[in-house]
Amino acid sequence: MNSEPLNLGKLGFGGAGIGNLYKAIPDGEALATVLAAWDSGVRYFDTAPHYGLGLSEQRLGAILRDKPREEFIISTKVGRLLEANPDAGSAAAGSAKDDEGFDVPATRRRVWDFTEAGIRRSIEDSLERLGLDHVDIAYLHDPDVHDLQKGISQALPALEKLRQEGVVKAIGVGTNSAEAALECVEAADLDLVMLAGRYTLLEQPSVPLLDRCVEHRTGVVNVGVYNSGLLARPEVPDDAHYNYDRAPRAVVERARALAAVCRDFGVELPTAALQFPLRHPAVVNVTVGASRPEQVTSNANRMQESVPEELWDALEGLGRD
Repeated sequence: MNSEPLNLGKLGFGGAGIGNLYKAIPDGEALATVLAAWDSGVRYFDTAPHYGLGLSEQRLGAILRDKPREEFIISTKVGRLLEANPDAGSAAAGSAKDDEGFDVPATRRRVWDFTEAGIRRSIEDSLERLGLDHVDIAYLHDPDVHDLQKGISQALPALEKLRQEGVVKAIGVGTNSAEAALECVEAADLDLVMLAGRYTLLEQPSVPLLDRCVEHRTGVVNVGVYNSGLLARPEVPDDAHYNYDRAPRAVVERARALAAVCRDFGVELPTAALQFPLRHPAVVNVTVGASRPEQVTSNANRMQESVPEELWDALEGLGRD
């Protein structure tokens, strides 16, 4: 494992939004969002080829390549290669959009590849899109979605080799599955786990994973802390989303109960949701996506707010899954 853990800071910037997740945003707004993160003091930036078929990497690199390289940390992901879409040139598919949640033309397609050659190529391709000479962290992306056992037997040893060679400083796995992450932590010498939506103010099914990460000295970068937007506003609306879908009534009511306790202590629900994960010793950073500058500024301000210890005591148990 890397003898000197990277200092990611408390708040990181997630690049899915600037890859046109769910909706297209203009280049200018995307670049302004990255600049707002920099101006807010954020120095850890995460992206992936998956995000907008490379668009996120391109936009992030357009800003970061002009910043002092030693002043920021950047991670990208491996496991999905981008290749030209053979159907993109046809008249019928000429205006087709990506079918995996990003509002971008389907000029490329994702191809799973967990081999060492595929992982090396993935990093080289990412560097070209970013316009940088190296990335600091490489995560294996969603191994549970493709083939967890191939991820463990092929991809993770390849990442360990790249770290040994100095191609990257740190390696990890990025996943929505605490169970898959735990298997990876037990199987390889990982510096980091990027865990999405499994350790939040609302629910904490991943506590066994986090406790094991402490034992392995594996840091956790926590993402998805707003549970698909459910915890992103001081007042929880009836049409709130959870796990990328309409939130069930019982979940909405549980979130409203959390919001009510927060109000009693003069704290807004999103502030508590953002700061809560850092209370576990395994969590080294909370990374949040954004597609508008004001979202970044709001998150940065919330991370700096003072939260009374009594609030955490009052919330204890309310969010347990």
